Order: sequence, then C-alpha cells, then structure tokens
Amino acid sequence: MINDGSTDHTSRRCHKHGFEIIDLPVNLGLAGAFQTGLKYAYYKNYDCVLQFDADGQHLPEYIQKMVDCMEKTNCDVVIASRFYGGKMPLRMRTAGARLITAAIRLTTKKYISDPTSGMRLYNRTIIEQFVKDANNSPEPDTLSYLIRLGADVREVRVKMAERTEGKSYLTPVNASKYMMQMLMSICIFQWFRDRKAVL
Repeated sequence: MINDGSTDHTSRRCHKHGFEIIDLPVNLGLAGAFQTGLKYAYYKNYDCVLQFDADGQHLPEYIQKMVDCMEKTNCDVVIASRFYGGKMPLRMRTAGARLITAAIRLTTKKYISDPTSGMRLYNRTIIEQFVKDANNSPEPDTLSYLIRLGADVREVRVKMAERTEGKSYLTPVNASKYMMQMLMSICIFQWFRDRKAVL
C-alpha cells in the first residue's frame, strides 16, 4: 500500500497490524505514488501488481477473477471493466471515456471498453516496463502505448459501487482538460516515444 500524504488513520492501522505500507514524505500525486509501488514490487520480485483505487468504487471480490484471467490467458494487463460485453451508457460522466476508447481503437485497433478504470492487474513484464520508463503512468495513454508495444490487454466484467471516500479532482473543468490531454497524448505524443521496451 502507498500512503501518498493521506490524513486519515489508514497508515497508523496498517503499521499497527503489520501490513506493508510505504509512507511518502510528500504528496507525489497519482503517477508518483504508482511508480513508487511498482518499484517496490519490482525489487521485491512480485509476479503481479494490482492497481486498486481507494475511493470505495472497486470491489475486492473481483480480484480473483482478474488473477484467473491473467493465469488462463497469460496476458500482460487485466482491466476491471464496468462495460465489457455491454454498452457504455450515454451520459456526461462517460462522454470523455467514450472518446478515449475511440482514440485507443483508432491508434491501436484494440477496443478497450473501460479505459479509465482504476482497477487493473499488471504482470511482471509490465512492472519492469514501468520501472524502466518513468514516462509511464496509470492512465489510458500509457495503456495505448503498451498495446502498441505488443502488450496483451484483457478486460473482465465487474460491477462498481458509487464513490464512498475522498473527492475526485475531476471537476467539469479538470475533466475537460484531462480528456484533451489524454486524446492529444494517445493520438499524437505517444507516436514520438521511444519504442525500445521489454515487451
């Protein structure tokens, strides 16, 4: 677990019960905290890593389903998807995700139904890829980049709950900026990245 400047009692409780947790001295944000976790997993020689947002949306009962998918298919990434095998609902909250899905499909020929899901499973190859390239982040544009490098990305259908903890930084203005940033990165900037990778 990564404690990226949290002010609740999670860190204290983890230490009390002997759980492994890294307390960052300053807030590094999503990408920095994620990179820290992946480096820890790499040097501890973990076989896989689960990305699991702590806002209450993601349900732990689907973790085994994701692990089973990875073991059965030998894929590199498994995404917990709200929409896999179905249709993404037409509403404002999913408009940006639909555009990102379209951009990934346009540039990689791969359809990812839930590119913004915060619940993903990465194998050892992808862990190493993140450690060796600091430009990678837990964002849809990195998914697109990994697919272009040859990563096998799969999805499993899950249900998600409503957010119960924390506050999303994606206000309507920030959400618009985020969407434009992702679209520009997927459609333009990712083409100029170094393709010498471990895949």
